Amino acid sequence: MATAEPAAHAGAEPTLTRGPGGGPERTRRWVWAGLSVVLAGGLGLRLWGIGQGLPYVYNVDEYEHFVPIAVEMFAKGTLDPHYFANPPALTYVLHFLFDLAYGGPHGVERAFALHPGEVFTLARVAVAVLGTLALWLVYLTGARLFNRAVGLLAAAIEAVAFLPVFYGHMALNDAPTLAPLTLSLLGSAGVLRKGRARDYAIAGIGLGLACASKYTAGIVLVPLAVAIAACYLESRPASPRAAGRRALGGSALAGACALAAFLIANPYALLDFHSFHAELVHQQTLSGESQGKLGAPKDGGLAYYLWSFTWGLGWGPSLAALGGALTVWRCQRRLGWLLVPAALLFIAFMSLQGRYFGRWLLPIFPVACLLAACFVVQVIGWCGRALNGSGLRAALTTLFVVALLVQGVVYSVHSGLVLSRADTRNLTRTWMLAHIPAGARIVAEPVELEEWAREVEPGTATVSNPYRWQLYPVLYRRVSASGAIAPDFIKPPVGLENYETTLYPALIDFYEREHYCWVITGSTESGRAFADRGAVPGAIAYYRKLARDGEVVYRASPYGQGQAPVAFGFDWSFDYYPLAYHRPGPVMTIYRLRGGACRR
Repeated sequence: MATAEPAAHAGAEPTLTRGPGGGPERTRRWVWAGLSVVLAGGLGLRLWGIGQGLPYVYNVDEYEHFVPIAVEMFAKGTLDPHYFANPPALTYVLHFLFDLAYGGPHGVERAFALHPGEVFTLARVAVAVLGTLALWLVYLTGARLFNRAVGLLAAAIEAVAFLPVFYGHMALNDAPTLAPLTLSLLGSAGVLRKGRARDYAIAGIGLGLACASKYTAGIVLVPLAVAIAACYLESRPASPRAAGRRALGGSALAGACALAAFLIANPYALLDFHSFHAELVHQQTLSGESQGKLGAPKDGGLAYYLWSFTWGLGWGPSLAALGGALTVWRCQRRLGWLLVPAALLFIAFMSLQGRYFGRWLLPIFPVACLLAACFVVQVIGWCGRALNGSGLRAALTTLFVVALLVQGVVYSVHSGLVLSRADTRNLTRTWMLAHIPAGARIVAEPVELEEWAREVEPGTATVSNPYRWQLYPVLYRRVSASGAIAPDFIKPPVGLENYETTLYPALIDFYEREHYCWVITGSTESGRAFADRGAVPGAIAYYRKLARDGEVVYRASPYGQGQAPVAFGFDWSFDYYPLAYHRPGPVMTIYRLRGGACRR
């Protein structure tokens, strides 16, 4: 594998050393063959299990945000999403994709009403393709900054890393954002190396589209600013005035392209600025809440994100990225300024927020992959020069590459296997159809959609079908502040995240009195309560009384035979990273109450 070498001078193209087996032309063919394998493998991992859960979409963000808003714009006859908590670039991509696939508004609305699973599948495939496009752009960026070997290895790391693969399965904006974000990095690399007008334009377009896809992707502004400053400082001694003009002109071009791209992908940020600003502030407030979510980690964001790197990217790539940051900073300071500060600033900013999720790290994964690949290629080069014989060098290269990729491959393949199996909630519903009479009153925790309780009839709209069972309104409080059952449900309803605050042991007796004899629980709800017992003592008492008074008549577990349950967490309980998982979903338990009106 080729080794990375610093450019001969500040503005030079990086030197590509000879790869295995011959000169540059043969090396190019070898790298393109490898890149084809990486892209095909990355796409395959992202498509494997793409239909998980369908026809039901159990991820709340996926169910509520991008696909339904893209469809809703057809019904309203407007391109205004009326929603800016997440920027709408992905929403527009899906909107026009649906228009093309289903032949216009009527076809889209009909498909979504009758076959929502097919619409979500198309959206997920689009996300997988965009995630794979990001791999190609990582390769190009690595080749521009270092050489083809670094670019190929960086693309391979991102292709198999767990978090990009898992979220490449869902119609969310996390994985697609990597494509425009990396496009901006590619442009910034070009600005640093050659400073051509098209490089400024590419960097600006990527920046604008990235910000219109996910607000935190704006971190790529830092590498662009560094690249512009580096070009100016390099040219200034020879011609200060010309250097200033070039820097000012390049900055203006990049800024204009960024603004234009942002407004094309998010036009109502300007046309409906009041709503855009209000929702942006609201989203920032939610992210910065010091209390966080019930059951969320309390150890601080920095510790959480450093831990997330070890599984979301992998131990090998994470340590190699650290080595790459130190090496690049020492040996190629200009590249160090381009890559390292952006990663550090992003981690620091995200660590100061009140909520922590591993997927929020994704905007700096391309940088981490580039640094990791650079370090490993350098180490291979150092060791290779000390060894005699191409066989030893080939063995060493294989060893390092395997060490770098093995964790990602194992856990991403495991993810594909898990997601390709039936969700525990689907298994639970199948059991209920066979054993719980139609029209029976049930209490179902909000680990599934209300459509889950409706009849499913071929050729009819899911949302307009009648309910098969009578649902207890779980998001309404029925216990007053005194702990007694209130005369009626207390309005307004609580948010989904506050469901556990509605639970008290008195509800069990109320269920039995009101003929709610079937209680369906999910471990992702009870797990939150038991992870933070002091915050919801009523919920703890409720679950214990339910276990005492109710008879377990069915349980669907996501774990393999003999595997211990995974402790609740807002990452592993929903992305199924641990090898203990056999299928997606929480532990689903159905209790049959026997007291009061529920006596047979």
